[in-house]
Amino acid sequence: MFETFDHTADIGLRIVAASLEELFSDAARGLTSLIVENIDAVQPTLTESIQLTGTEIDYVLFDWLNELLFRFETRGMLFREFDVRLDEHGLEATIRGEPLDRSRHHLAHEVKAITYHGLAVEQTESGWSVELVLDI
Repeated sequence: MFETFDHTADIGLRIVAASLEELFSDAARGLTSLIVENIDAVQPTLTESIQLTGTEIDYVLFDWLNELLFRFETRGMLFREFDVRLDEHGLEATIRGEPLDRSRHHLAHEVKAITYHGLAVEQTESGWSVELVLDI
């Protein structure tokens, strides 16, 4: 589950999940939903892989979202399915989506950057949570 919240001139993303993998997947879906109005319009026709190294989970999440934003900004790729695997060395993920098609994908926000402002992945009684701020 993810939800947005207002943050000065930026936008916040709050994610709560049962597992870290689900937290990362929901954060990615949240990012995509801020870029396009209807994430369900993104078809999972192409599959790509991502590998990131890192031991601090906050920074791995930051790098994960930055990589997805980079792929959108440089290649126009939108993703909606995220199979994430985490271990003590970092992240491996299989992502599915398609190139931006302006006839079907209506842009919602211009996400300029993921920020470190307030970024803290926390374990809770019911799983995991994070709040992060995106520069729009």
